[in-house]
Amino acid sequence: MAKKALITGITGQDGPYLAELLLEKGYDVFGFVRRLSTPNIGNIADIQDKIHLLSGDLLDQGSIMDALRVSEADEVYNLGAQSFVKASWEQPVLTGEFTGIAVTRVLEAIRHYNKKIRFYQASSSEMFGKVTETPQKETTRFYPRSPYGVAKVYGHYITVNYRESYDMFACSGILFNHESPRRGIEFVTRKITNAVAKISLGLQDKVELGNLDAKRDWGFSKDYVEAMWLMLQQDEPDDYVIATGETHSVQEFVEEAFRVVGIQDWQKHVLANSPAHTRPAEVDYLIGDYSKAKEKLGWSPKTSFKELVRMMVEADIELEKKHHHII
Repeated sequence: MAKKALITGITGQDGPYLAELLLEKGYDVFGFVRRLSTPNIGNIADIQDKIHLLSGDLLDQGSIMDALRVSEADEVYNLGAQSFVKASWEQPVLTGEFTGIAVTRVLEAIRHYNKKIRFYQASSSEMFGKVTETPQKETTRFYPRSPYGVAKVYGHYITVNYRESYDMFACSGILFNHESPRRGIEFVTRKITNAVAKISLGLQDKVELGNLDAKRDWGFSKDYVEAMWLMLQQDEPDDYVIATGETHSVQEFVEEAFRVVGIQDWQKHVLANSPAHTRPAEVDYLIGDYSKAKEKLGWSPKTSFKELVRMMVEADIELEKKHHHII
């Protein structure tokens, strides 16, 4: 009989890549989606007829229980959250509810419905924040620097707590920044690649950005969802850092994106340190050590930084050409 998986946050960036991977592996895939007046299904349009969408909300315990009952899930991947760091300062309480407390709701639902369900929690490198050691690994102390990071720390530890208290198969993947053409336009990487695409097509001239010196460990979302799946196939549940082990500054991302379209003098198109894009507290330097995942899961990133930037810029050029009817 086919395995069944329930994915919260299936319409985001990682959800569709994970759903595609599970479909390839013969799973029945169920997606947990919020009822919106305008459905947000752009990222799952290609697979919509192959998956089952269940209406619910991470703030509503009853709908989570219903989703478990209807899907009869063997595995639950909790990717749903308020995931935009900047918005977490504007909506800190809501971020705490969706990104933190909601994890407990899902775990409670699993505990009451069927403790044998395997659970994956999407933890984040933002939990490390003001880093206390470099590179960061599973044992590195957390020092979050945003309401989002704080909420993710709660979600992480409540997952550990349920694993240890109720003998549940619950794992956390501490994923470092991972991007793709499906990334939301409000995130800095996609903002850059989309602006570069428009600039190369003569549709805009400048892009406003925040701190160009911030450094991140950037990987490809499609590589990272494979690690999520591998965590739930192990004999014992555990937590893993998923990263590339390389760090690049926002400026390097900008330079590489402009290089893809053949623009050398990128400075004249970029307005840096814009107050609108500066955070109250910055996370300056993130770089992950994924050696545990490599050793125990047999996982390594497949996509290089340059390949990732090129893929995103080229996808955005195609998108803008289609949108503006440019041949």
